[in-house]
Amino acid sequence: MLGRGVVDPSQPLLRADDEAVLRGRAAFETMRVYAGVPFRVGPHLRRLAESARVLELPPPDIAALEALVAQALVSLDRPDAVLRVVWTPGAAGDGSIGFVLVTPLPGEFDEMRARGIELACLQLAIGASTRSEAPWLLPGVKSTSYAVNMAAQAEARRRGADDALFLSLEGIALECPTSNIWFVEDGVMHTPALELGILAGVTRETLVVAAADAGLRLAEGEYPRERVARAAEVFTSSSVREVMPVVRLDGEPVGDGTPGPAAVQMQAALRQAVSET
Repeated sequence: MLGRGVVDPSQPLLRADDEAVLRGRAAFETMRVYAGVPFRVGPHLRRLAESARVLELPPPDIAALEALVAQALVSLDRPDAVLRVVWTPGAAGDGSIGFVLVTPLPGEFDEMRARGIELACLQLAIGASTRSEAPWLLPGVKSTSYAVNMAAQAEARRRGADDALFLSLEGIALECPTSNIWFVEDGVMHTPALELGILAGVTRETLVVAAADAGLRLAEGEYPRERVARAAEVFTSSSVREVMPVVRLDGEPVGDGTPGPAAVQMQAALRQAVSET
């Protein structure tokens, strides 16, 4: 643990031989800060600990990381921000390193939510059940080995889309590089099941609870791309972007091509959950 208090972002923190640098072997969590308060920091840190376990990193000291989060928030010069917690194995013999990074919240999300986004479907060369059956593929783990996710987003942009949607080898919808996917069909909200090896998103969990509280019908399962494409409405969810309507999929309109009511309702439910924390 660094234990250095608040430092300037330009100051070096990691050794060059930390495996986080050499191999991308580290765990991280990202959460949104609302009015100076990070949303659901406890679940995020518990998921960080689980990711560290799967990556065979030393177990993080959750209390110490919570203290680091508090120190970082004291220095916050804006009410809303993005907060990242990173846990690395450290360099040989030096012990693990934990640090918290606070960055500005991107300003384009409200505009994107109003117009909706387009997704490009990108196929992973693995079967729908492969990730959950192969722990070495790190199903549901938030590792800093994010090169594939970032490459997918870059490819989506080259195709004229805003983000990507990963498909299994059979064409089953899985998740987006940094968010979960949802769709509405015959009044029922659907989202891929965690058994597919997707990330158990903290925002996803929040929306599952919110849907139940609102009396909405919700199903989790295995859905082919064609079923998502035919849906009346599609949206994504993530800690930073919140609920984001999807209005086009691979260049074709979703529903009537405008943000739908379920996305609006779930965004309101998410903000309500924020206000209650």
